[in-house]
Amino acid sequence: MEIIENSKLTVVGAGSVGSSVAYAALIRGSARHIALYDVATEKVEAEVLDLAHGTQFTGTSDIIGGSDISVAAGSHVVVITAGAKQKPGQTRTELAEVNAGIIRSMMPQLLEVAPHAVYVIVTNPCDVLTVIAQEVSGLPPERVFASGTVLDTSRLRWKLAERAGVSTGSVHAHIVGEHGDTEFPLWSRATIGTVPILDWEVPGHPRFTLEELQAIAVDVRDAAYKVIQGKGATNYAIGLSSARIVEAILRDEHAVMPVSTVLRDFHGVDGVALSVPSIVSATGAVPIRSTSFSTEELDLLRHSATALEGVRATLGA
Repeated sequence: MEIIENSKLTVVGAGSVGSSVAYAALIRGSARHIALYDVATEKVEAEVLDLAHGTQFTGTSDIIGGSDISVAAGSHVVVITAGAKQKPGQTRTELAEVNAGIIRSMMPQLLEVAPHAVYVIVTNPCDVLTVIAQEVSGLPPERVFASGTVLDTSRLRWKLAERAGVSTGSVHAHIVGEHGDTEFPLWSRATIGTVPILDWEVPGHPRFTLEELQAIAVDVRDAAYKVIQGKGATNYAIGLSSARIVEAILRDEHAVMPVSTVLRDFHGVDGVALSVPSIVSATGAVPIRSTSFSTEELDLLRHSATALEGVRATLGA
């Protein structure tokens, strides 16, 4: 175990997502030191002040921040949430152009002050931006990855657990692929406890039908749109899931999570960032190459890759 002593997390972007990541990390004690960076001076200073006022009650000792990139100096993990946010009715990929520009200009600056950090991209479309961040930075793929479908997987497990009458932690199922419209569950490997999902049956909780599982998958895929329509942004759950990823890195957990790295000949997918079960530790994220897919699931994975290649192609160099 290579638990990082005196760990430092920098969150880039003090909007609703970035502030929620910092808040979740403070409460959970994810890192010893937290910094919040944003170009909007007044906004970031106000967020830091508000968070600092509560540090008597949190698990982390200090929070700093500001609009000077030097606040990120010496970070072990940098979580990037900066960018334009998704508007109601707007797809994640329509955001791509604006946010690609932000990543391209920011990565070199961040690398100067935090050359040894692991970078986690939360800004959407996170898969496409991960490819760009990796290209711009020249970092190895394991050190720059996206939060991917960690949140989608949490949404899936919550829904399945509720329906099956068990705790969320007893559901072993993953959403993989794009964090977006082409994502899909790995039903062929999904279990509740040790029981394959279609065989699960306890009093008061009859077997799942294929139609029911399909409806759950659609609900999970479209969950963000529903939240955005009602409140303008998704922030709490992505804040919590990002804090959880940070912990897996800083505590060198070797935890299995569906994060999105730039894949290299993964079941025939190459040069595209997609979420697949990966081992997350102090060195970053490494896809588990022995993950098996049904024939249909492999087709869906490649469909996801093709969709993302299309978005990437529209962004130029």
